[in-house]
Amino acid sequence: MRRLAIIEAPSVLGLRPSGVQELPAALLGAGLLTGLDAVRAGRVEPPAYDPTRDADTGVLNPHGIAEYSVRLADAVGNVLDAGHFPVVLGGDCTVLLGNLLALRRRGRPGLLFLDGHTDFYQPSAEPYGEAASMELALATGRGPGLLTDLEGRGPLLRDEDVMALGFRDADDSARAGMQPLPAGLHAIDLEGVREAGADSVARRAVERLTADASTGFWVHLDVDVLDDAIMPAVDYRQPDGLTWRELESVLSTALGDPRAAGLDVTIFNPCLDLDGTIAGQLAGCLRRALSARAGS
Repeated sequence: MRRLAIIEAPSVLGLRPSGVQELPAALLGAGLLTGLDAVRAGRVEPPAYDPTRDADTGVLNPHGIAEYSVRLADAVGNVLDAGHFPVVLGGDCTVLLGNLLALRRRGRPGLLFLDGHTDFYQPSAEPYGEAASMELALATGRGPGLLTDLEGRGPLLRDEDVMALGFRDADDSARAGMQPLPAGLHAIDLEGVREAGADSVARRAVERLTADASTGFWVHLDVDVLDDAIMPAVDYRQPDGLTWRELESVLSTALGDPRAAGLDVTIFNPCLDLDGTIAGQLAGCLRRALSARAGS
């Protein structure tokens, strides 16, 4: 069993400093590590936030995100080199770029993308220039070269090495003019997950992600994939979403596979969880899912 190693990555460079930067402290304070064999592997501090949209790229903080991605990749790489399993606590969704860069340095990664949104915007369609609405597009090579060609490595992911599950923003993103998901990228929306069942979809996702030789697959969790009724502590809310049981089932299946390479958790905003109840529920769900590593 690979020991869990916790990396704090409180970057909001792709969003805004609304409270998401407090995610690591909130989950650790809620007992995330209770009963788990885990070590603290440090904290990667982001550069200063600039609220001005970059004129060349149309993105907020593109240089900061690029620089931060390299430093986060170094931290994740150190954990991998030590034989541990990285658990990265964001922050906004752009932390995914650094996590994937760490795997891309080693070969061809896959990605299980759990998010209530597809995050495939191009800068011209994203109203605020927030890269946290673009990270899947950026990771697959669509967007400004500053963020799609980190270290000159080209796209961090091939389209066919992505499984996106649970999103429910198709109508909103189409109205906003978001570019469509490419045909080669495997995507099952919330309705599809419900029709097939979370357990079945999770197994299919892992089978697909491990079908080709790779450096393993990363698991990205944006907590707004959860039902708004149980996870209102996010900045961009929308109705419906996965239940706690469905999310735990998907995560346990994915993280229990020995080819899972790491996990990140993003977008939970403790400032919208005044009594800490949601933090406790999220920490419990993650703790139970991470315990599946014991069998891998």
